[in-house]
Amino acid sequence: MAKGKQIREKGKIKLSSYFKKINEGDSVAINIDKGVNFQLPKRIQGRSGKVVGERGKCKIIEIKDGRKNKIYVLHPVHLRSLSNGN
Repeated sequence: MAKGKQIREKGKIKLSSYFKKINEGDSVAINIDKGVNFQLPKRIQGRSGKVVGERGKCKIIEIKDGRKNKIYVLHPVHLRSLSNGN
């Protein structure tokens, strides 16, 4: 099976993924969606972290990088919830 998006997921972004609800305290995985024009470092692809707050429509994610905790502000399009199995 090929990696990447399935054929029906290619192209425009689903509105349900754009407006998804992610609560503070949830564990999330970072999956960069290249359909959204947003610059992210490649090294955070596939990492998991915890939502610690929100800034506008975006979520503040805390990720452990080595021994340091780093904070990223990401749109929910790039996040997959780990707590409810999505």
